[in-house]
Amino acid sequence: MVADHRPARTPPLAGTGPPGGTAPWPALAVVAAGLFLAVLSTTVVSVSLPTIGRDLHASATDLEWTVDAYVLVYASLLVPGGVAGDRHGRKGIFILGVAVFGGGSLAAGLAPATGLLLAARVVQGAGPALLIPGSLAIIRATFRDERQRSIAIGLWSTSSGIAMAVGPALGGAIVGALGWRWVFLLNAPLAAALVALAARFVPRLPRAAARGRFDWPGAAMSVAGVALLAFAVIEGQDRGWTSALVLAGFAAGAGALTAFVLAERRRADPLVDVSLFRRPAFAAASIAALIVFFAFVGAIVYFSAYFQQVQGSSPVAAGLAVGVIGIAYAVAATWSGRLVGRFGERWPLLTGLIISGLAVLALLRLGPATGMGAIWWNFALLGAGIGLCGTPMSTLALSAVDVNRAGMAAAVLNAARQIGQAFGVAVLGALVYGHLPGRADLPLDGAQRLLFVAGLHAALLVSGVALIAAALVISPLLIRPRRAVRRRGWPSRAVAGGPGRPRRHRR
Repeated sequence: MVADHRPARTPPLAGTGPPGGTAPWPALAVVAAGLFLAVLSTTVVSVSLPTIGRDLHASATDLEWTVDAYVLVYASLLVPGGVAGDRHGRKGIFILGVAVFGGGSLAAGLAPATGLLLAARVVQGAGPALLIPGSLAIIRATFRDERQRSIAIGLWSTSSGIAMAVGPALGGAIVGALGWRWVFLLNAPLAAALVALAARFVPRLPRAAARGRFDWPGAAMSVAGVALLAFAVIEGQDRGWTSALVLAGFAAGAGALTAFVLAERRRADPLVDVSLFRRPAFAAASIAALIVFFAFVGAIVYFSAYFQQVQGSSPVAAGLAVGVIGIAYAVAATWSGRLVGRFGERWPLLTGLIISGLAVLALLRLGPATGMGAIWWNFALLGAGIGLCGTPMSTLALSAVDVNRAGMAAAVLNAARQIGQAFGVAVLGALVYGHLPGRADLPLDGAQRLLFVAGLHAALLVSGVALIAAALVISPLLIRPRRAVRRRGWPSRAVAGGPGRPRRHRR
């Protein structure tokens, strides 16, 4: 006789489904739309950077900060934002995040100078820090079946792929027809509409029981650590890597993050449960998220610059070229959820890392006059590989905790993603623009085009090696003997996020 010994799933809290027992798909559509807007604000802006540089007389460093001011605040506040959702209600925090995003977008579109644009991007970046952890936590709570949850997370990830796919082309079209300011201004009415839809369709979920006061010192140390390290990387190319200010930024940032980890280990009610990283699956998901977004988003930003600054393409043409990456991402992300539901997280994640790494390294043949006909398939493989990674990373992280702390787990994972994105833009930007003049005006002359391509090659080499190295590093973390797991009393897959499918055992 065959007995089913599948690990018991963590029972959802009473009332965590949508009100009245209705299907959770409308709520998924709303939270996926929030992710779409947040990601779109990065990809749309990347295509408009050269035009912003000409209009506001911005330097290359100013343009990097136009991307990183948004991403950095987004990354720094994700963990406090996720914990705030767990404590104060995910629906309310999600709606607040959308409203803040819309207000920051409106201010950015009206900014008359670079300084005010960067300040508006800081405000805008606080929005996703509130809405994205809440959106994943809402999915975790409303989709009770594991397979349906994997599919839902795959669709959620697909929304970011669609944003990456349409963002560059949409941004190019908006810049060409209306000007770069409308890249920001159009977000405001979209955010207002999303607030109304969230109020109607997103269910109110039980709050986690607060075990103590909010960890304000921990939040301050985490924000300071990430911000100082990113500042040092971005300013290093302008001021010099041995500059006293840059070295002080690295030292202070590393010190703040070290103090954060030590303090969190001693607190009874920490902002982040650092013991999560002792669970191999959660550690693997976090490492993969950091590396994937380091390589991927930096590539999108600087491929957009390559087509415009080296080949003289219009913003629309550059957006269409880079959009191939996003289309492939969206298609692969849709299938990734089904693959995870059938085969587990390990193989989709490792396969995606290796495919994307090899695709990036194949782009080292790219030259100043290389046409899309020669490299489109590399772009498609890059997008498909990254698309395969999204759902495995999210399901591993969310299954590591119970539903009450899903916001915290989602925040940590997304913080890893956004920190990777911020450092990808900064580090790869230092490689691409390191030997170019400080101005970012179009077009570059012949010698500058060669320098840009040489810097892009260095960035591609770093990205490709990092993706393949990540696959090698996390592969052992995703292999856990089941007997050892039970003998040590570790949580089951439904709680600890162990990879692979539950199996049936014969008595």
